[in-house]
Amino acid sequence: MPEAVNSGDRALAGRTAVVTGASRGIGLAIARRLADDGARVCVTGRKPDALAEAVQALGGPGRAIGVPGNIGDAGHRDEVVERTLAAFGSVDLLVNNTGINPVQGPLMDLDLDAARKITEVNVLAALAMVQRCHGAWMGEHGGAVVNVVSTAGLRPSPGIAFYGASKAMLIHLTKNLAGELGPAVRVNAVAPAVVKTRFARALWEGREDDVAARYPLRRLGVPEDVAGAVAFLLSEDASWVTGHTVVLDGGSTMGGGA
Repeated sequence: MPEAVNSGDRALAGRTAVVTGASRGIGLAIARRLADDGARVCVTGRKPDALAEAVQALGGPGRAIGVPGNIGDAGHRDEVVERTLAAFGSVDLLVNNTGINPVQGPLMDLDLDAARKITEVNVLAALAMVQRCHGAWMGEHGGAVVNVVSTAGLRPSPGIAFYGASKAMLIHLTKNLAGELGPAVRVNAVAPAVVKTRFARALWEGREDDVAARYPLRRLGVPEDVAGAVAFLLSEDASWVTGHTVVLDGGSTMGGGA
């Protein structure tokens, strides 16, 4: 269990972060890193039991809270911000990590209802969380936002093309939000390639060595790779960085890769 915050010598001491989609995988790794760096953390997710376990892993009450629900629901988003303010007194940092991809295959076979759902969760809910946090705290006090996107949003992504399109839209929104919200609020994104999580297992499970062989660093990502980059972008070490997407890909987008 993480030790209690007892000094201001850690990068995010005194800050409060909201991390969406953080009951496991990349989101939980990000929340853990932010807590280790001194932040108080609110995590969200759809499964209450998994979220409760995540909160305990992050240090329990006083260090972390969990707000279960569907990030696509406006009432849930309001509850996240209201409970975070009530528990910790601020909402300084936001990580939009929630993402879905319920369909795979060619665009000509894409179920348009599924496409609308992907857009709602991956794009509109992320924008709505920025709006809500900005209105409740960041607009007056400042802050930082990181959107978790994907290398699928940087180039063609056969089989998951609409997921990639949603992430491309979020990359574009990241740039526009950085322009609108500066100088008080910085907005950046991280774009991982294949990371070894349950969400991405269809892209690597059973053929990890073959997939990793196409990466110059000869390995797939792990959630902690993403967490470290997010922590940097939220910290004062990145105080002159906004509107950028940091690519976390083991070198794969130089050519080849997944």
